Amino acid sequence: MTTVLRVVLILMSVLVLVVMLRKIRQSKARIEDSMFWVFFALLLVLLSVFPQIATWLSDLVGTMSTSNFIFLLMIFLLLVKSFSMSMRVSQLETKLKELTQKIAIDDNELEKRLSPENFHLAEEEEKMK
Repeated sequence: MTTVLRVVLILMSVLVLVVMLRKIRQSKARIEDSMFWVFFALLLVLLSVFPQIATWLSDLVGTMSTSNFIFLLMIFLLLVKSFSMSMRVSQLETKLKELTQKIAIDDNELEKRLSPENFHLAEEEEKMK
């Protein structure tokens, strides 16, 4: 792995860590969501500080160069994150649909109770008592 690539990896990792920590402090990101990015940045730092790990893994996997392995690993991790986020969006869309339907049903029932016809019926029932 070239020195330039190592420096770039370290700088980008530190940048990601700083951004994530700022977002957590500003309460714009949940800690659970930020853990992936912190792990991602720490992995980049680890691979750039100790390139022997990346070289060994590259040889183990059979990629032509260490940098290709690092890019392959990062693409894989980002695909996993993308899939995870896609699943979360689907779950949230389902919850949103259910909540929207529940609110519509509750509003409809409230309108029926507060309609003028029902109001007059309630007055007549009170007069009969």
